[in-house]
Amino acid sequence: MNKALTAALAAVLLASPACAEEPEPAPPANDTEASALLTVLTSADPQTQLMALILTRASVQAGADTQVLLCSAAGDLALSEPPEAATAPLAPRGMSPHGLLRGLIADGVEVQVCAIYLPNSPHADDDLVAGVGVATPPAIAARMTDPDVKLFTF
Repeated sequence: MNKALTAALAAVLLASPACAEEPEPAPPANDTEASALLTVLTSADPQTQLMALILTRASVQAGADTQVLLCSAAGDLALSEPPEAATAPLAPRGMSPHGLLRGLIADGVEVQVCAIYLPNSPHADDDLVAGVGVATPPAIAARMTDPDVKLFTF
């Protein structure tokens, strides 16, 4: 009888709505709206530059509001006449960092050099590719501290 009572009690508890409720499943990771992205690129390495820009382009294609900030040696990518390494095609698709950056600009991505890039280089505003601006620290700080903006640094 003890076994029958235990089995009956277990059946009642399992059938109870309170016990049957399960938490709602979390939404899939790709079920969220596109977010904003700030890519900060400082590396002088062409492979790092290209990969950063490939990931940035993928984010643009996914619908993210994207901005690119080029500082230090990476600022040279924004020059009309960049260093040879910036234009050299890389495997596997023969893309170059400079070429991909121009493509992002053509797609409407906001590209800027750091505020201190030009004053600390032999270059001037007119040496930059059309469509590249000079960032202001307050505007970049506002974007960096916006909780809806993801920050990529390379």
